[in-house]
Amino acid sequence: MALTLWHNPRCSKSRAALALLEARGAKVTFRRYLEDAPDRQEIEAALAALDVPAADLLRFGEAEAKARGLTRDSAPEALIAAMAEVPKLIERPVLFAGSRAVIGRPPERVLTLLD
Repeated sequence: MALTLWHNPRCSKSRAALALLEARGAKVTFRRYLEDAPDRQEIEAALAALDVPAADLLRFGEAEAKARGLTRDSAPEALIAAMAEVPKLIERPVLFAGSRAVIGRPPERVLTLLD
């Protein structure tokens, strides 16, 4: 099974998730999503794979989210557009395995896709 991790090496949770996967012998393809930002369609596909609303993928604590006035009540389209424009608003890490995905918060959640 191919595994892809939307990864930020500066994030402790992202590094912890990667370490857990590597400890299990998983072969993971990295996507440094801050440098290789997903577009709207990719974010929408991620939300479908995660089976969560857009608000669950956005980091509301980021200054950019506050500056834009984004809240959990904002329209999903506005949240998706913001994540596409400013990828640091995307929660991390996100692990993809085929048509399934999981947000690695806490990092141990990524292990659920190895079963």
